Amino acid sequence: MAGLERDTPVPSGITLHTQSRVLELQYADGSTYRLPFEFLRVYSPSAEVRGHGPGQETLQTGKRDVTVTSIDAVGHYAIQPTFSDGHSSGIYSWDHLYDLATRQETLWQEYLQTLAQAGVDRDAPMSAAPHGGHGHGHRHN
Repeated sequence: MAGLERDTPVPSGITLHTQSRVLELQYADGSTYRLPFEFLRVYSPSAEVRGHGPGQETLQTGKRDVTVTSIDAVGHYAIQPTFSDGHSSGIYSWDHLYDLATRQETLWQEYLQTLAQAGVDRDAPMSAAPHGGHGHGHRHN
Protein backbone atom coordinates (compact mmCIF):
# COMPACT_ATOMS: atom_id res chain seq x y z
CA MET A 1 0.00 0.00 0.00
CA ALA A 2 1.20 3.47 -0.80
CA GLY A 3 1.47 5.06 2.62
CA LEU A 4 -0.22 8.43 2.47
CA GLU A 5 1.78 11.24 3.94
CA ARG A 6 -0.41 13.01 6.47
CA ASP A 7 0.22 16.41 4.91
CA THR A 8 -0.37 15.40 1.29
CA PRO A 9 -3.51 17.13 0.08
CA VAL A 10 -6.09 14.95 -1.62
CA PRO A 11 -7.41 16.46 -4.86
CA SER A 12 -10.88 17.95 -4.46
CA GLY A 13 -11.41 17.55 -8.19
CA ILE A 14 -9.81 15.72 -11.10
CA THR A 15 -10.66 16.74 -14.66
CA LEU A 16 -9.59 14.94 -17.80
CA HIS A 17 -9.06 17.32 -20.71
CA THR A 18 -8.87 14.95 -23.67
CA GLN A 19 -8.53 17.66 -26.33
CA SER A 20 -5.56 19.40 -24.72
CA ARG A 21 -4.29 16.10 -23.25
CA VAL A 22 -3.90 17.25 -19.66
CA LEU A 23 -5.09 15.97 -16.31
CA GLU A 24 -6.18 18.86 -14.11
CA LEU A 25 -5.95 18.49 -10.35
CA GLN A 26 -7.89 20.88 -8.12
CA TYR A 27 -7.17 21.23 -4.43
CA ALA A 28 -9.28 22.65 -1.61
CA ASP A 29 -6.91 25.61 -1.14
CA GLY A 30 -7.81 26.79 -4.64
CA SER A 31 -4.62 25.65 -6.34
CA THR A 32 -4.85 23.77 -9.63
CA TYR A 33 -2.20 21.87 -11.56
CA ARG A 34 -2.32 20.76 -15.17
CA LEU A 35 -0.30 17.63 -15.85
CA PRO A 36 0.20 16.70 -19.53
CA PHE A 37 -0.62 13.08 -20.32
CA GLU A 38 2.87 12.60 -21.76
CA PHE A 39 4.40 13.75 -18.46
CA LEU A 40 2.14 11.42 -16.45
CA ARG A 41 2.99 8.51 -18.75
CA VAL A 42 6.74 9.14 -18.60
CA TYR A 43 6.64 9.32 -14.80
CA SER A 44 4.36 6.32 -14.31
CA PRO A 45 5.04 4.71 -10.93
CA SER A 46 4.61 1.21 -12.41
CA ALA A 47 7.40 -1.36 -12.16
CA GLU A 48 7.29 -1.57 -15.95
CA VAL A 49 8.62 2.02 -16.08
CA ARG A 50 10.39 2.45 -12.73
CA GLY A 51 11.99 -0.98 -12.64
CA HIS A 52 12.63 -2.67 -9.31
CA GLY A 53 15.35 -0.38 -8.03
CA PRO A 54 17.63 2.52 -8.89
CA GLY A 55 19.14 2.24 -12.35
CA GLN A 56 16.40 -0.17 -13.46
CA GLU A 57 14.20 2.51 -15.03
CA THR A 58 13.05 2.10 -18.61
CA LEU A 59 13.37 5.39 -20.46
CA GLN A 60 9.98 6.19 -21.99
CA THR A 61 9.89 7.75 -25.46
CA GLY A 62 7.35 8.36 -28.21
CA LYS A 63 4.67 9.35 -25.70
CA ARG A 64 3.96 12.90 -26.92
CA ASP A 65 0.58 11.93 -28.41
CA VAL A 66 -0.47 9.45 -25.74
CA THR A 67 -3.90 10.03 -24.22
CA VAL A 68 -5.63 8.84 -21.09
CA THR A 69 -8.60 6.74 -22.14
CA SER A 70 -10.00 6.11 -18.65
CA ILE A 71 -9.22 6.54 -14.97
CA ASP A 72 -10.16 4.18 -12.17
CA ALA A 73 -10.13 5.01 -8.48
CA VAL A 74 -7.94 2.79 -6.31
CA GLY A 75 -9.39 2.82 -2.80
CA HIS A 76 -9.25 6.31 -1.35
CA TYR A 77 -5.56 6.84 -1.98
CA ALA A 78 -4.85 6.65 -5.71
CA ILE A 79 -5.99 6.64 -9.31
CA GLN A 80 -5.08 4.18 -12.04
CA PRO A 81 -5.20 5.67 -15.54
CA THR A 82 -5.32 3.63 -18.73
CA PHE A 83 -3.27 5.19 -21.52
CA SER A 84 -3.90 4.91 -25.24
CA ASP A 85 -0.68 2.90 -25.69
CA GLY A 86 -2.14 0.18 -23.47
CA HIS A 87 -0.17 1.07 -20.34
CA SER A 88 -2.41 0.70 -17.29
CA SER A 89 -0.26 -0.70 -14.49
CA GLY A 90 0.66 2.63 -12.91
CA ILE A 91 -1.07 3.35 -9.61
CA TYR A 92 -0.71 7.06 -8.92
CA SER A 93 -1.09 7.70 -5.19
CA TRP A 94 -2.11 11.18 -4.03
CA ASP A 95 1.50 11.54 -2.84
CA HIS A 96 2.91 10.72 -6.27
CA LEU A 97 0.43 12.99 -8.07
CA TYR A 98 1.13 15.91 -5.73
CA ASP A 99 4.87 15.37 -6.14
CA LEU A 100 4.49 15.37 -9.94
CA ALA A 101 2.28 18.47 -9.78
CA THR A 102 4.54 20.53 -7.54
CA ARG A 103 7.82 19.45 -9.13
CA GLN A 104 6.61 19.29 -12.74
CA GLU A 105 9.12 21.79 -14.17
CA THR A 106 12.12 20.16 -12.47
CA LEU A 107 11.03 16.63 -13.34
CA TRP A 108 10.38 17.54 -16.98
CA GLN A 109 13.86 19.09 -17.28
CA GLU A 110 15.33 15.91 -15.74
CA TYR A 111 13.48 13.83 -18.33
CA LEU A 112 14.76 15.96 -21.22
CA GLN A 113 18.29 15.79 -19.76
CA THR A 114 18.09 12.01 -19.44
CA LEU A 115 16.99 11.77 -23.07
CA ALA A 116 19.90 13.99 -24.15
CA GLN A 117 22.43 11.99 -22.11
CA ALA A 118 21.11 8.75 -23.56
CA GLY A 119 21.21 10.25 -27.05
CA VAL A 120 17.59 9.27 -27.53
CA ASP A 121 14.97 11.31 -29.34
CA ARG A 122 11.84 12.14 -27.33
CA ASP A 123 9.66 10.93 -30.18
CA ALA A 124 11.57 7.73 -30.94
CA PRO A 125 9.25 4.72 -30.86
CA MET A 126 10.00 2.43 -27.96
CA SER A 127 11.45 -0.94 -28.78
CA ALA A 128 8.79 -3.49 -27.99
CA ALA A 129 9.32 -4.99 -24.57
CA PRO A 130 9.34 -8.79 -24.52
CA HIS A 131 6.00 -10.09 -23.34
CA GLY A 132 5.52 -12.79 -20.77
CA GLY A 133 7.01 -12.63 -17.30
CA HIS A 134 9.36 -9.99 -15.98
CA GLY A 135 12.46 -10.20 -18.09
CA HIS A 136 15.37 -9.28 -15.85
CA GLY A 137 17.95 -9.76 -18.57
CA HIS A 138 19.66 -6.64 -19.85
CA ARG A 139 19.04 -5.82 -23.47
CA HIS A 140 21.57 -3.69 -25.27
CA ASN A 141 20.22 -1.94 -28.34
